[in-house]
Amino acid sequence: MGTVQPSPNTSVLVVGAGIGGLTAAALLAQRGYDVRVFDQAIVPGGCASTFRRRGFTFDVGATQVAGLEPGGIHHQIFTELGIALPDATPCDPACAVYLPGEPEPISVWRDPEKWRRERQRQFPSSEPFWQLMADLFRYSWAFQARNPVVPPRSVWDMWRSLQALRPDTLLTVPHLFSTVGQVLRWYGLGDDHRLRTFLDLQLKLYSQVNAEETALLYAATALGVSQEPYGLFHLQGSMQVLSDRLVDALEKHGGTLHMRHTIEHIHTHNGRATALTIRDQKTGKTWTEAADHIITNIPVQNLMHLLGDAAPRGYAQRVEKLPPASGAFVIYLGVTQEAIPANCPPHLQFLYDYAGPIGENNSLFVSVSHPGDGRAPEGCATITASSFTDAAMWATTEDYAALKQRYTEEAIARLSTYFHLTPDTIRHQEAATPRTFARFTGRDRGMVGGIGQRVSTFGPFGFANRTPIPGLWLVGDSTHPGEGTAGVSYSARTVVQQIEALIA
Repeated sequence: MGTVQPSPNTSVLVVGAGIGGLTAAALLAQRGYDVRVFDQAIVPGGCASTFRRRGFTFDVGATQVAGLEPGGIHHQIFTELGIALPDATPCDPACAVYLPGEPEPISVWRDPEKWRRERQRQFPSSEPFWQLMADLFRYSWAFQARNPVVPPRSVWDMWRSLQALRPDTLLTVPHLFSTVGQVLRWYGLGDDHRLRTFLDLQLKLYSQVNAEETALLYAATALGVSQEPYGLFHLQGSMQVLSDRLVDALEKHGGTLHMRHTIEHIHTHNGRATALTIRDQKTGKTWTEAADHIITNIPVQNLMHLLGDAAPRGYAQRVEKLPPASGAFVIYLGVTQEAIPANCPPHLQFLYDYAGPIGENNSLFVSVSHPGDGRAPEGCATITASSFTDAAMWATTEDYAALKQRYTEEAIARLSTYFHLTPDTIRHQEAATPRTFARFTGRDRGMVGGIGQRVSTFGPFGFANRTPIPGLWLVGDSTHPGEGTAGVSYSARTVVQQIEALIA
């Protein structure tokens, strides 16, 4: 990082107190910038926040974390900020995937050799495909660890990316335009329905699109990060601990956090971002605040709304042409321990052989608390189950309450084929829809997980942290390297480095 100290008057306004925004804010405050963070929600964390009901603590969206291992992005940032990493346990298996009619799951084990044996047993003749994915993951991960700026939008960005290149990085270049579906066909696996189904389920979680559309290089990382020496982790207490510790670091270094404040407009002058119009939700007071830099931790669609007519025409057109983003229907259950089968994995994925109430996605991703992890009273547990859904549909439906009830009943019926769910074992239940996420996170139409990691939106072809408007920066899951707390933290660190380079 740069050694030149900013002027004590160098001001930064951050829009959004998700993990990306808080990470950028804390790192900049530590470096001497005057940092203020604004968020319209009640608590920080965005889609990685939590809420409590009747003694149960529910993770709103994100339920697992990557990057806590030594050298991982959270480990690096927390060490740099001088704050303790949260207590966590590795997810092993990272996920247990149940296909229709199969009593035993496909278990994504953390031990690489154990996972190799599992996939060879589950998907005979597919090992050449998995070896390619492992090689691409290794090359891509090493490149990312050298802090490139992807995609580059300035001479400095390009210099940083070139500094990160190594000979093995060039081995990924022939695959820049490849999708997982194409590579499956190259290996003669295009008609392996079972393998394709498994990959569709897993990749939809991380890339928002299926195997046919997911960029190969993104998929290599998404499918490889579950194994040692990396891994996915289950936090002690709740996901909220990540944002709480970042807030502590922000405030320790003089930064401030302002919840329940709505950003109504981003102002520009002579083509440069200069100020925000801010409204205090409690008092109704509205004012305009100037800054040297504005960092937005919001979907790129929200950025267009805030810029209005000031949005560069080509940039706005590109956003407008993006495929519709996914929404999520989530059901949160507080249950007695009797509802949980013995040896239940922390994360499960179910595919059902029948469609939902109106032809919706027929899969569920499920996270289950374990005794002593701080999410449930003694003798109880939490179950959080989510499925992708059309976000726009929930905004326009005339009978929202009835649709939400139908989805809730369907979700409980499906979950009851694995969990013991009865009026006696369910202590609390509630559901969230895209409309709920829109209200509490402010994300456009309640979208989740970013813009979809297709070739056209991944890596060098994606949205940059450096927007076309000087002084205006974008972090979060619309940018490289995508969704998840680890991904948005990478984007935040990139912006910090870019801002520092302007001063140096």
